[in-house]
Amino acid sequence: MSGPGNGDPPDEKEQGADATGLAPADEVESVAGTEASDDRAPGSEAGDGGTPALRKELEALRLERDDLRDQLLRRRADFENFKKRADRDRLQAGFEATAAVFRDLIPALDNLERALGAGGDETALRMGVELIHRELLSLLDSHGVTAHDPTGGPFEPERHQALLHEVAPGFADGTVVETFRKGYYFKDRLLRPALVKVAKGPDSDEATETDGVH
Repeated sequence: MSGPGNGDPPDEKEQGADATGLAPADEVESVAGTEASDDRAPGSEAGDGGTPALRKELEALRLERDDLRDQLLRRRADFENFKKRADRDRLQAGFEATAAVFRDLIPALDNLERALGAGGDETALRMGVELIHRELLSLLDSHGVTAHDPTGGPFEPERHQALLHEVAPGFADGTVVETFRKGYYFKDRLLRPALVKVAKGPDSDEATETDGVH
């Protein structure tokens, strides 16, 4: 028999295991393989099977994001085009309105030229001026501009400008006695106040001058 008790050298395989205290290499590899298989998360096979579904969901989200981005870009472009069209239409409308006023003024200029060409005929000249006056009033009225003569009515500071305050027999205090210059309105907007003389009470005989002509 051979062994440590009879002086024979110990077996090499037994000596390697006893001397180092480590298991043989084939046993270490076996244990490592077992631990590696145990370290995998439970249900990893099910997770590998769910990866295509996750990828499909991500792809759907990307498509939805791209679609929303395209919609946003299209709406932004539509809004910019709308702004440009609105500005262009506004400018065109203003141009057409101005051109309409100038076009309506041309006949009055024609009549003025005819009146000036009447020479020394005062009757023809007066008729021509009266015709021009009527045409201009008609033109202003067609565009919503009206003249205002407040003579005989009450003085209204927000609509009239008093040039004189003086005693006027037959007129109540605060009545417009005379209109020096008519007022004009564009629809409900005051373009120019009327320049007037206003009656005052008989307690003062001196005429009072107020605002000048503007």
